[in-house]
Amino acid sequence: MKVSEAEILIVPGYTNSGPDHWQSRWENKLSTARRVEQAEWAKPVREDWVQRVVEEVAVATKPVVLVGHSLGVTAAVHAAPHFKNKVAGAFFVAPPDVANPDIRPKHFMTFGPYPRDPLPFPSIVVASRNDPFGTYEHADDIAAAWGSLVLDAGEAGHINAQSGHGPWPEGTMVFAQFLSKLKA
Repeated sequence: MKVSEAEILIVPGYTNSGPDHWQSRWENKLSTARRVEQAEWAKPVREDWVQRVVEEVAVATKPVVLVGHSLGVTAAVHAAPHFKNKVAGAFFVAPPDVANPDIRPKHFMTFGPYPRDPLPFPSIVVASRNDPFGTYEHADDIAAAWGSLVLDAGEAGHINAQSGHGPWPEGTMVFAQFLSKLKA
């Protein structure tokens, strides 16, 4: 699949992705990319976030490829049963452990637990060995339940601008390869 054959839905996490975040850079570079906007970025409500993802997928006129980061992964996975075969694939980065009682902010737990059903589309989960919002082992476990390929990003923090992943060329290459294997 080529970028022109898909609608790339950028699904940011808590507080949105700022201008230096790799998601914002991809949104600006990819001609068919658009962001799922949330009404409340700083005090997320699971039902509202999930509904926004469902709505954005529903209005797509081409096959959708989800690009989720952090809490955006959680919202997208909860929305998956409502996609009606419109999603061609998902590229998920740094899924937080929303069932961990030590996670901060505490209201992240309202997004848990993750569904453990296999996803009805191909997916990749990119996980870090030192993500402050979730362990690699958790990401590996949940990805296995979803039937996702897991990519070990090493010690990459939360894979965001604060951890030095603004441009993130490695992610761009992996996403391009993933996209090329999807069917339009």
